[in-house]
Amino acid sequence: MSKVALITGASRGIGKSIAMELAKSGIGVAINYNKSEERAKELLCEIKRLSSNSNIYKADVSNETEVTEMVHNIESELGNIDILVNNAGISQIGLFTEMTLFDINRMIGVNLIGAMNASKAVLPSMIHYKRGNIINISSIWGEAGASCEVVYSAAKAGLIGFTKALAKEVGPSGIRVNCISPGVIDTEMNSGLSKAEMNELTDGISLCRIGTPEDIAKAVKFLISDDSSYITGHILSVNGGMNI
Repeated sequence: MSKVALITGASRGIGKSIAMELAKSGIGVAINYNKSEERAKELLCEIKRLSSNSNIYKADVSNETEVTEMVHNIESELGNIDILVNNAGISQIGLFTEMTLFDINRMIGVNLIGAMNASKAVLPSMIHYKRGNIINISSIWGEAGASCEVVYSAAKAGLIGFTKALAKEVGPSGIRVNCISPGVIDTEMNSGLSKAEMNELTDGISLCRIGTPEDIAKAVKFLISDDSSYITGHILSVNGGMNI
């Protein structure tokens, strides 16, 4: 039976590209979504042509009960989860002093607690079988910090610390935990930026272009491959040279 990957927030953007890239390798894909059901169904139709052992699963990753139930359903329907990609994320631009407690809790809940919930749910099986790969999707702002994205930056920085600590804890069980830190990527999350703002960001990138979701998907594919079998606790910055 093929390997099974759970990708949170997989209905669009980076998550969708990761799902497609893994499906091309014959990996069964569990497509997690929360609100974008139609997009998840459309993606499943595409993926089914590449990997029949795939399905969609609704869950708010910040809700531990929903995540636990989702993982149980995936294991019952598709098999044990070999790969977890904690991709689900939300952002909100604004001054920190204007962020409400609801805004803060929601961003921390999805971006950081969500990764913890999913990891906690899949680890018992991974530990039992002495194998597994967990990939956390952080951000360049988790490394450098971003004005007007203070809470988002804090949550993504937390993912980096979570990656390193968990890698140490589960390494003896044969499980690798790594993190990808994307730079500016052409997704809906950045659709609110003006052309001038995007040009300004591009000017600060050594490779002179905005990244694509496919750039991140290929990095995920590398980190779950045998070519990276001695890599764990690593933060892979995929930013075109923006943060040199």
